[in-house]
Amino acid sequence: MDLLWPIKWVIELILVTFHNLFVGVGIASASGISWVLAIVGLVLVVRAALIPIFVKQIKSQRNMMLVQPELQKLQKKYKGKTDRESKERFAKEQMALYKRTGSNPLSSCLPLLLQMPIFFSLFSVLNNAQRDLAGVGLMTKNLANSFSQAEIFGAKLSATFFGSDELNVKIIAGIMIVLMSASQFITQKQIMAKNQNPATQNSQFMQTQKIMLYALPLVFLFSGLTFPLGVMTYWLVSNFWTMGQQFVVIRNMPTPGSPAHDARQDRLIKKGKITREEPKALEAAGEAEEEKPPQRVQPVSKNRAKKKKK
Repeated sequence: MDLLWPIKWVIELILVTFHNLFVGVGIASASGISWVLAIVGLVLVVRAALIPIFVKQIKSQRNMMLVQPELQKLQKKYKGKTDRESKERFAKEQMALYKRTGSNPLSSCLPLLLQMPIFFSLFSVLNNAQRDLAGVGLMTKNLANSFSQAEIFGAKLSATFFGSDELNVKIIAGIMIVLMSASQFITQKQIMAKNQNPATQNSQFMQTQKIMLYALPLVFLFSGLTFPLGVMTYWLVSNFWTMGQQFVVIRNMPTPGSPAHDARQDRLIKKGKITREEPKALEAAGEAEEEKPPQRVQPVSKNRAKKKKK
């Protein structure tokens, strides 16, 4: 049994519904524009459904950045200790730290991982459609034939960079691959450049973010050479959504101590919503709280202890 069958059915439902909608307003059924707009509609529905997950991801990412100084202290505490007991204590304390701060090392990958079944299902649906094969739901043989023949700028949506000898297919695919890789790079770069607390610069978390900065665009670069134009349309629109969504979040919900946070404070000061002294007062209060020594517990003498018992 195909485990992706339910997802394929829903994808076909959304695609066919949007396709019929655009055909209803006068766009030709076999036109590439109607199918491209249907794919855009699919992206909007999927990404809107993932907004709660994205909000949770942002909060967890912010907590991961803020927890890095404590995590580095913990790593320093167990540095060089390779015995089993020390490793178990380190793992236990690390998990307790993540739980206490509400952070998750895998949070940045969660929306991408949730989209993978959708992506594979979409690839399967469009791959079958380009071969004139009916889908599992509303994608009938006639609609599959309509999709397989649909063209955008003279290139079939079912065509791939390596699978076609036509120059216009290679040009369109090449432009889409560059845009996919660039949008992914910009999205990751704005996180590191604008939403990074200086205290986390040399942390393991930020090293992982730096690897992702170059790794993910390379994934799009090489995989895009074999994907149909219809599938690349999905990822390109999805990347643009992510880039815009990330910009809005960083602007309005920046990590404390980051350049984006300072920029937001300046905007609030200019609008008169806060005074210039308020951020400094809050920062000073936080530092004073951290530097405040713990109150020493005075030992109770034996005579005073006896009196208390009486």
